[in-house]
Amino acid sequence: MSSRPASATPLAHPAALPTRPTLIWTGLILVYLLWGSTYLGIRVAVESLPPLTSAAMRFAAAAGVLALVLRLRRGPGALRVDRRQAGSAALIGVLLLAGGNGMVVLAESGPPGVAVPSGIAALLVATVPLLVVLLRTLGGDRPRPWTFAGVALGFVGLVLLVAPTGGPGAVPVVGALTVVVGATSWSVGSYLSGRIRMPGNPFVATVYEMVAGAVALAVIAAGRGEWRGFTPAEVTGRSWAALAYLMVAGSLVAFTAYVWLLHHAPISLVATYAYVNPAVAVALGALLAAEPVTAHVLLGGVVIVAGVAVVVSTERPRRPVDGAAAEAARR
Repeated sequence: MSSRPASATPLAHPAALPTRPTLIWTGLILVYLLWGSTYLGIRVAVESLPPLTSAAMRFAAAAGVLALVLRLRRGPGALRVDRRQAGSAALIGVLLLAGGNGMVVLAESGPPGVAVPSGIAALLVATVPLLVVLLRTLGGDRPRPWTFAGVALGFVGLVLLVAPTGGPGAVPVVGALTVVVGATSWSVGSYLSGRIRMPGNPFVATVYEMVAGAVALAVIAAGRGEWRGFTPAEVTGRSWAALAYLMVAGSLVAFTAYVWLLHHAPISLVATYAYVNPAVAVALGALLAAEPVTAHVLLGGVVIVAGVAVVVSTERPRRPVDGAAAEAARR
């Protein structure tokens, strides 16, 4: 997934921009491009890898690497948490990775006309901040009026995007609904992550979330029969390369850059990734995978991104960085 809810965006330390703005923009470019490109990476990975199996492999490998780094840097007790923290992280990992990312992977798999193009998937996932606002409202919060205006605008764009057109380039409705289900699961996980007791260190939380998500994805993949008749020899080099890219670029490099930005840059600047990522994904899908970009896709996409921009710009962070940053990993 590639959109983190504005209402759940952690508070950056109250410092001005550092004296080396080049580092800030380097981090932003990494987050913009790498997280925006993961949708195309998923599409290439599932060309010959079973969809949920590929997601389980990605997160299991990323968790192993991150756990090893933490162990080497912080010593034997680096991953020590209590049972409640571990359980909370596991719940969030299942919601974000198995429910959220897993549904996106499923939607992008399949033959043409059934699979959702990577750019469309990114635009649909961009509705996550809008869904989180609705969850906050149900929970008794009172977002600003402009926030509700942004939510309404974003959902108008969603309707425009998935409305049947009957022509070439029409968005597969079943696949689109699958992505929306995934975005809803991601939103619930994002909403809960700030309201239950999580590990204090965001990198430690990420390890537990990735492990839980990988286990859940593997169990569901086995239940769907993805392992029957599957042999690694059938997987193309393109798919293996895409899987490695997702693990390294999406789940490790971009996440590290994101956490660093949360500590060194204004949150209003960091939050711009929420509406830059979909634009990057649509552009890469069109340029590298010949995905059609029709007029109604452009119109719906622009309206969705405009709604997200309104929400991101009018909302203010409501919780500290160390308790929340991990939920944005794992794109």
